[in-house]
Amino acid sequence: MSIITPATEITPEALLKIPDAIKYELVDGQLVERQMGSESSEICGRILVQIGIFLLKHKLGHLLASEGSYQCFANAPRKVRRPDASFIRNGRLKDERVPKGHVLIPPDLAIEVLSPGDLAYEVDEKIGEYLSAGVPLVWVVYPPSRTVVVRRPRTSPLGPISELDETDMISGEDVLPGFSASVREFFE
Repeated sequence: MSIITPATEITPEALLKIPDAIKYELVDGQLVERQMGSESSEICGRILVQIGIFLLKHKLGHLLASEGSYQCFANAPRKVRRPDASFIRNGRLKDERVPKGHVLIPPDLAIEVLSPGDLAYEVDEKIGEYLSAGVPLVWVVYPPSRTVVVRRPRTSPLGPISELDETDMISGEDVLPGFSASVREFFE
């Protein structure tokens, strides 16, 4: 990620009006450019398709691609994050409609697919922010090792971290009940 330093701080509302705003997140009023490589984009697309097919049969909620933005960080009102994919369960959005601007509640599932330019400490920081905001399930997808690290709150009965490789199945746990897929399918 690279920080784009504007002359003045950007507000979450102003971010919505910036051309190519989907390329940026907002951290403490500063634009941070999101970097997604082609391989990461393809993997994310596969994950979206698998969850999307499941949701066609099981109307459990709303699936957002990387353009979806979240302004849901209680201690950081000038922060906007864009997971590579996310899911919000039914019953959490007003009138079951995804807002035109930023989503003001945390997603139930945030998915990050690592790209070559991602730095470990930045990804860890972002995952910590999601968990602190109340996201109950985070999938961090690592293309080079073909693994997925599942992150949950420390209080989760399943434990805070699980690492899955391509021989494992990944489940939606209680966030996407009934969903499961082979981790291998994310990468092939």
